[in-house]
Amino acid sequence: MKLHCFQRAFFHSSPSLIPVQLPAPMETHLWYMKPSEVKSESLLKEYLDILSPCERKNVLQMGGEELRKSALLARALVRTTIARYQINSEITPRSLKFRKNIHGKPEVEWQYSDDWHPPSLHFNISHTSSLVACGVTVNSQIGIDVEEKHRSIKHNVLSFARRYFSEHEVQFLAAISDPQVQRMEFIKLWTLKEAYVKALGKGFSGAPFKTFTIRSKSVPEEGFNKLEGSSLKASEIVVDSFDNPTVLTSNWQFLLLELANSHYAAICTEKHGASEGDRNVPVKLTVWKTIPFLEDECVSGTDAVKTICGL
Repeated sequence: MKLHCFQRAFFHSSPSLIPVQLPAPMETHLWYMKPSEVKSESLLKEYLDILSPCERKNVLQMGGEELRKSALLARALVRTTIARYQINSEITPRSLKFRKNIHGKPEVEWQYSDDWHPPSLHFNISHTSSLVACGVTVNSQIGIDVEEKHRSIKHNVLSFARRYFSEHEVQFLAAISDPQVQRMEFIKLWTLKEAYVKALGKGFSGAPFKTFTIRSKSVPEEGFNKLEGSSLKASEIVVDSFDNPTVLTSNWQFLLLELANSHYAAICTEKHGASEGDRNVPVKLTVWKTIPFLEDECVSGTDAVKTICGL
């Protein structure tokens, strides 16, 4: 059975997953779940059972029930999401193996054979205590980040920005007089920057936030909130890299979303996985809300997914 938008599936017996087709070129799939909606102890046990012994140990050693649950759901979401794509009949959520690159970014460790070569599937995970998300692409590196819209910032926004952001970004935030709007713009920028360094595969330590600037190419003087409701393309959020200002800026594209009416979600994907004729085509995005083994709902085109900038 193929999953279609607005279709739900409920499972009350043995665990199963609705299969989906791999993302097409220039397409991103985003799966998310809300920890507050996962209340069944038996379901949590099923998630624990599909983890590797090392993953299980790491989850159970975490201090605090909320942290353990969030970590468990993140690992379960990755495994169940990748297993949906029916890449090989022998692949199940439990059978998947992972490795980390030199910067610690997880990758699938496929078991190659003479007669089977897996697709170039890429994924990235992000989670808060209230939402867990997994992005998937083919032939294109991906980084995602989710942050709560109303996340509190302990320090003064500008003081925090001066510590981590570029001078251009600090000036942009300083020009915003409304403290609430300034805080929201800070969170959006943080989310975009986090997605970018995760797409690079380096993380914060390998690509410090101060070494590049995120800005809107078409309206550099305005905040991202001013773009809501527009039809901007993904290429209109750009990166100015102090280390390599020509290559990195042109190789990446961004989507900035409001997700589940409660979070900002940023997606950064690599352009050169596409053919030359497709380089400036807007990214297609399909979003599912899920409780693996229990319920799936495609929420693309609903109020659960609102474009701020990118599509």
